[in-house]
Amino acid sequence: MSNQEFIPVYLITGFLESGKTTLISGMLADEDFTRRSAGGKQKTLVIVCEEGMEEYDEEKLSKSGVSVVYLDSADEVTTERMAALAEEYDPDRVIIEYNSVWTIERLGGCMLPRLWEVVQIMTCVDATTFDNYFTNMRQIMTDPMKVSDLVIFNRCDPKANKSPWRRQVKAVAPRVNVLFENTDGTSEDGVADEDLPYDMKAGVIEIPDEHIPTFYIDSMDHPDRYDRKTVRLVGQVFSEKGMPKGYYLFGRLAMTCCADDIAPIGWITQGLQRPSSKNYVKMTASCKKVVSGGEPMLLLTEVRVEPAPAPKEKYLSFN
Repeated sequence: MSNQEFIPVYLITGFLESGKTTLISGMLADEDFTRRSAGGKQKTLVIVCEEGMEEYDEEKLSKSGVSVVYLDSADEVTTERMAALAEEYDPDRVIIEYNSVWTIERLGGCMLPRLWEVVQIMTCVDATTFDNYFTNMRQIMTDPMKVSDLVIFNRCDPKANKSPWRRQVKAVAPRVNVLFENTDGTSEDGVADEDLPYDMKAGVIEIPDEHIPTFYIDSMDHPDRYDRKTVRLVGQVFSEKGMPKGYYLFGRLAMTCCADDIAPIGWITQGLQRPSSKNYVKMTASCKKVVSGGEPMLLLTEVRVEPAPAPKEKYLSFN
């Protein structure tokens, strides 16, 4: 094992044939994940707590420093078995493919070896069977979601209304991220107008301070949703290098990951305001979807600007 402080463990849960093996195979094929290009092979241990239709190419994986171990029954998910695997394989990272039918409670009762630390939990869902399982096996299906960082719906019809599925997941796991993988190769977040924390049908969409991060992310992902709408929010005017006269960045200072990583985030805006590091304004702006550098984005145009008191929180947080 390399000289590292801990061994990251990635837990991939879900029912049989929900897409777990496909997801893990993609992770193992990513050199940025396995760090094979960082000089020498790092060892990855994949612990498979089920055996589905799709199998791993163990011979090919072994050449990349990947070992695959199968646990045939839930009774093997024990502290002692995990300790034995840690000693035998001495991995640099661990991926656990776990069948939700074995219950997340059983896995939670298994103490992981020293230095093994769960860094990410993802739950896979087969969109074609979700409604049936959610109705008849709700607790077993949703218990892993409650501790997950990401829920991935696989095999989605591109035209399906995904918002109800997203709301069902969010009802049991409000903080989890949800991603829908479509059969045509595209992916989306499934967010609909009614899922947003502000009134998209209002003549002027009021964006409360605490929901500016939501507006920022959603407007980046779905600029068409706001095209030809009017919004109102409090922010600051920032200068942006290379921006033509009459344009500026309107937004807020944000703490994107930690206290040392603070930077302005916002929208390119057309208007007459001048940059200020001290003053805040309440801006009413019209929105327009434009294309810049081949990518769609949202452009704001001043409609009305008035002075505003400094917000309670100086920095926005995306946590």
